[in-house]
Amino acid sequence: MEGYRVIVTGRVQGVFFRASTKEAAERLGIKGFVKNNADGSVATTFMRAPQEEQFLEWLQKGPPLAKVDGFEMETIVLEEAFVDFQIRY
Repeated sequence: MEGYRVIVTGRVQGVFFRASTKEAAERLGIKGFVKNNADGSVATTFMRAPQEEQFLEWLQKGPPLAKVDGFEMETIVLEEAFVDFQIRY
């Protein structure tokens, strides 16, 4: 199963990025997860979906308090099928 891994950098921790990402994903029917990385970035992994372009556009901006400076995306083969969108710790 094909999906995406996205790493977002900038002011993306402590600004409700994960919670807002979960809300955006659920609104768009995206299944996967989001988590903070130790280096201050936020990572999300998700399955392909009809609304993926809108979700990718959202990730490049983030919530109002965030300031996205970097956005890296790669297409990956997923090791699991997701049934919802989760915040992972």
